Amino acid sequence: MSEKDKKLAAGELEWEEVRTEHVIKDKWIDFRKTAYRMPDGKVYEPYYTYSRRDYTVIVASDTEGRFICVRQFRQGVRRLTTEFPAGGIERADGMQYGEDRSGAEDALAAAKRELTEETGYESDEWEQLYVTPSNATISDNYAYIFRAKNCRKVTGQDLDDMEFLNVKLYTADEIEHMIDEGKFEQAVHALAWLLAGRKMTS
Repeated sequence: MSEKDKKLAAGELEWEEVRTEHVIKDKWIDFRKTAYRMPDGKVYEPYYTYSRRDYTVIVASDTEGRFICVRQFRQGVRRLTTEFPAGGIERADGMQYGEDRSGAEDALAAAKRELTEETGYESDEWEQLYVTPSNATISDNYAYIFRAKNCRKVTGQDLDDMEFLNVKLYTADEIEHMIDEGKFEQAVHALAWLLAGRKMTS
């Protein structure tokens, strides 16, 4: 039996960090290149990961049961996407990342703020659905997924300087159709819809 097979059979799966280089480390991101020692003792590199702040995703519906979405340009895929309102959890240190989350904004407070800023809607009916790594392979931040019901329009948008987005209202069938057609492209947002759907049918 090879050394790798022995380690696997024993359930030894953890990787050991050997060294890390911070390729880019500024206010916005900590982009790292790391070498890891595998359970069989061999060292492999490079593994690229990055650190960013946690964020919220809100599955919000209005008093008529329509779901509140936003349309905006996403530079990663270089096209417009349809998705739920979402946004970063503010940190007391002003940074966009960091392991110490003790000074961070409360996740629910961040979700309420982001919903109002992006869409002008508010709700008194909130539920946290899930907390999940944004992308466990490459990133260390988490998505906090919320459900907000009976939202009402109370104000206009209050967007950041770099935010350009339109608010769109959809029925549940329309969102299902977008997902079926591959037109609701944010993975965590699709997960949020599935989680919300479990609550709607339970």
